[in-house]
Amino acid sequence: MGVGDTLYLLDGKGWEYQAIITSKSAKTVEVEIVRKRQLQEDASLTIVLGQALPKAQKMDYIVQKATELGVATIIPFSSKRAIPLLDDERSKKKRDRWQRIAQETTKQCGRVVVPHIEAVIPFEDVLKKWDDNSLKIMLWEDEKNTTLKEVLKENHTTKKVVSLIGPEGGFTSGEVAMAHQAGFKTVSMGRYILRTETAGPCVLGILHYEWEELKK
Repeated sequence: MGVGDTLYLLDGKGWEYQAIITSKSAKTVEVEIVRKRQLQEDASLTIVLGQALPKAQKMDYIVQKATELGVATIIPFSSKRAIPLLDDERSKKKRDRWQRIAQETTKQCGRVVVPHIEAVIPFEDVLKKWDDNSLKIMLWEDEKNTTLKEVLKENHTTKKVVSLIGPEGGFTSGEVAMAHQAGFKTVSMGRYILRTETAGPCVLGILHYEWEELKK
């Protein structure tokens, strides 16, 4: 693109700017804003993903796919069977990296608002963050009685869903008990056990689909 060309800019907070390039060099481009408008994402459902820290670079993939699928907030956490809690310096570097991935993915997939990636916290702290207006669910492979679909039908008027995804080794029975005490419902998505990097994006897709169906 050159001087005089029109381009559109997003600020990651819901605003789109129409601009004209007025000058450019090897390192900078200057533009004149000629119009701005506020874009609206579908606010009928806000989804928060609580994700146990996985091994290797799997969190990069989770952040990318969750962003594509409309997540609002991602909260990485450490649990009994997850990798150990990171020190402050490593945690900040990881968080900055994940936030950049969310920003890049937002631009790629055409979303308006960049998801917020929170700092890594212990599992116990994740349970304390939510009020009673949120639908709080925990995916648990040993849940035999309650399915995700059933819970969504029973709570179709909620505006916010908080979903907890366990690590490669799953949640411990003690963590499940703590989640129940904090108001979380354990749910099953069927007979197959999903990998931790698959479960979060899968839940997001199901949530958005079910909410659209329930509104019809």
